Amino acid sequence: MMMDLVIVAIGLILLVVAGDALVRGAVNLSLRLGIPPLIVGLTVVAFGTSAPELLVSVSAVLDGVPGIALGNVVGSNIANVFLVLGIPAIISTIHSSTLGVSRSYVIMLAASALFVLLCFLGPIRWWHALILLAAMGATLWDNIHSARTQKKLAAETLDGVDPGAPWWKVIGFLAVGLIGLPLGAELLVDGASGIARMFGISETVIGLTLVAVGTSLPELVTSIVAASKKQADVAMGNVIGSNIFNLLGIIGVAGLVGPIPVPATMLHSDLWVMLAAALILIPFILMRRDITRRVGIGFVIAYAVYTASLVL
Repeated sequence: MMMDLVIVAIGLILLVVAGDALVRGAVNLSLRLGIPPLIVGLTVVAFGTSAPELLVSVSAVLDGVPGIALGNVVGSNIANVFLVLGIPAIISTIHSSTLGVSRSYVIMLAASALFVLLCFLGPIRWWHALILLAAMGATLWDNIHSARTQKKLAAETLDGVDPGAPWWKVIGFLAVGLIGLPLGAELLVDGASGIARMFGISETVIGLTLVAVGTSLPELVTSIVAASKKQADVAMGNVIGSNIFNLLGIIGVAGLVGPIPVPATMLHSDLWVMLAAALILIPFILMRRDITRRVGIGFVIAYAVYTASLVL
């Protein structure tokens, strides 16, 4: 038991460190190659920050525990709303009136509905995966097209930019990311599987809880830091972008690696909790109501109740 927990902890640390290194290396390499900061922000950074979830899900399918892959994505989307938004809101109110994410939010709702539909048509196979990846491609194209008609993204707004970074440093960041991510994912999946077997808990539940929260740590830490600087509003964009990529990109890729069965319990409860978590943001995004400290506390309590229902 203790060894499995140590393996999970090491895996999580590797994922966080390697994910950050990959983003930093990829951003600086892309800008050095002359790729516009706008494209870098919408592609390299978006994909890089979701790399831990992607590697964990692919590793889970390859290791014969696809329940962790599906649980990871569904659980991460639930955690992103209730924890990654809830905790920063407790620290500092998220002023929704200043956000311009209505279009992306509608895309997130559509992606959630498509994902739920395909799960009911499951198990998720290659043709489901192609549909999800096609939707991901369309979403990315829409983001780039919309951004080009608005204000251009400056290189200084991209996290991890170091204009003076030497080539050896850029390559070093990429190496740490490319080596650390698959290793961390493998350790996390192995440790989580061991814990599931020891307690007689399904891999899906472990994916919905331990793995989901673990792979959401980068987003959570970023949001908490932003809230401490009175910039909690940035958390909303991170959550929406991450949830879209989780549903369309991660399961899209994992579904090409191998079939992903959808447990009956997920069809009856967890998918609907994920959908409810997405819909609960309607007043705050479409009606522009602030996410206050009281709402943040409510979000965290709701997540605690949901988690307790899974493990008790």
